[in-house]
Amino acid sequence: MGSQVTTRRAIRKAPPRRPQRRRSGARRPRTSWRTRIILISSAIAAVLGLCAALARAFAPASNTARSRFDALIVLGSPADAEGNPTPEQLARVTEAVHEYERGVAPRLIVTGGSTNHGLVEAQVMARTAEALGVPASSIYQEAQALDTIQNACYSARIMKAHGWQSAEVISAPSHLPRAGLIFSRTALQWRTRPAPPLEPENSLSRQGAQALEILKTVRYLIYARWADRCE
Repeated sequence: MGSQVTTRRAIRKAPPRRPQRRRSGARRPRTSWRTRIILISSAIAAVLGLCAALARAFAPASNTARSRFDALIVLGSPADAEGNPTPEQLARVTEAVHEYERGVAPRLIVTGGSTNHGLVEAQVMARTAEALGVPASSIYQEAQALDTIQNACYSARIMKAHGWQSAEVISAPSHLPRAGLIFSRTALQWRTRPAPPLEPENSLSRQGAQALEILKTVRYLIYARWADRCE
């Protein structure tokens, strides 16, 4: 009996327990500045890629309902080291020749300057078009352009000098959305025409071409359309 009373007194006299504070323990590892830069850069790249993809998806394919034009503009593509047309370049010229034969336009403007091999794209394309049956008198060479903006600008100058106002623009399918964005800033009446590959493409090369065009579209949207405008 006495022990029970003593225990009760001890319980009553015991000070109330204070709530235990949570120990902070080890600090959470902080994200390093390098990691932050990588994350921010990745986010910016993703946003820019999305913007470029959307711009390409909604890029104009024409600004006219015409079916006949003053000229066919064939956008340049590098020849090989021996001066022969690559499959992509040959596909573009071949499609232009088909359109010429169908009477879509009475002349070709082949546009493209010197490549890494020192070969002028326009000259190679002109020779190819002649070999495919287009008279030399119906082929006009623009041999200075080094990119698509210059293709459009310098071809438009040739057309203005001759009083031509409308053109069908021929290039690879992956190239045409960006070309449409560029030609929409010219005074021409135009539409695009894809040049289908002459041989089946594997999915890897097709995806690679699309990825490269997205990167070029990003550059166009954030820099080139302001820095390299047609004058």
